[in-house]
Amino acid sequence: MGHYQTLRTNADEGILTITMNRPERRNALSPVMIEELIDALEKAEKSHCGAVILTGSGSAFCAGLDLDHLESITAKTSAQHRADSEHLAHLFRTLHDVSKPTIAAVNGAAIAGGMGLATICDFTLSVPEAKFGYTEVRIGFIPAIVSSFLIRQIGDKRSRDLLLTGRLIKAEEAHDLGLVTRIIAEQDLMHEARKLAQCLLRNSPEAMQATKRLMNDFVNHRLSMELEAAIAANADARVTEDFKEGVRAFLEKRAPDWPSRKMPATAGK
Repeated sequence: MGHYQTLRTNADEGILTITMNRPERRNALSPVMIEELIDALEKAEKSHCGAVILTGSGSAFCAGLDLDHLESITAKTSAQHRADSEHLAHLFRTLHDVSKPTIAAVNGAAIAGGMGLATICDFTLSVPEAKFGYTEVRIGFIPAIVSSFLIRQIGDKRSRDLLLTGRLIKAEEAHDLGLVTRIIAEQDLMHEARKLAQCLLRNSPEAMQATKRLMNDFVNHRLSMELEAAIAANADARVTEDFKEGVRAFLEKRAPDWPSRKMPATAGK
């Protein structure tokens, strides 16, 4: 499939495995990785593979957006913020729309955008030790783009719990919520992911693709509208003072001092 800086790919017996390969950054989503994931998924769509496995190298599946990159975006223009948001939305939509069955083999933490990647896949297999969470509010950001997918999976009330608290949940709770398909011991994870893929390969490719297309058609129009609103909200959040403070506090390993919590002395008078 070509050489990638941040991914490893392997095609074997009709199964394409895409491994996010930035273990030193816990496979955090850099702009290059986002671009390469989109490319790999688009190539998978056009290839002869019958199933796609997405996993991570090292101890994490994906830690979300690379905060080193986020710290550098404060100097960007509104158009650049918009383009970044569109790029991230394009990744999630591409994964959602792939006509081949997709399997996330979650080998470790799947946080924020990483949780989005893990749970948008058709099947989500997870090691017991993996943790999941949409932690964006902890750094003054908003989980805008992932929220549309999440609400469809677990409903409004449960989504509000995860998105507003920013809490981390264990694989067992993620399974109870319906976000994880199966919990599998670490030493068996890739074997079971390939076993599932091989099971899917015995089905009619045409029938599976038609099934996915039908299910996607039920939501595509509304999803497009929701993602457009989410892209705008995501871009707007990148220029707020709370976001700037949240990223600084995270990198400096201290509690944030939220500017939006400071009220003018004359407020309410």
